[in-house]
Amino acid sequence: MLFVLGLILGLLAGAVAGFFGARAYMKKYFRDNPPVNEDMMRSMMLSMGQKPSEKKLNQMMQQMKQAQKRSK
Repeated sequence: MLFVLGLILGLLAGAVAGFFGARAYMKKYFRDNPPVNEDMMRSMMLSMGQKPSEKKLNQMMQQMKQAQKRSK
């Protein structure tokens, strides 16, 4: 009986630790490797039929960085 309870508690603790470990790893990964960069933004704007100027690209990237800082 005590063995089964210890096993269940151990599995539960491992699942919780694994969840938080994976969450921390993914946060660090996305902070180091942002999912959208200027080249991707440029190609996205071209596909929408807009001519991307450097000024517009820089504004959009700054807005994304500010939004990312606010969400932390």
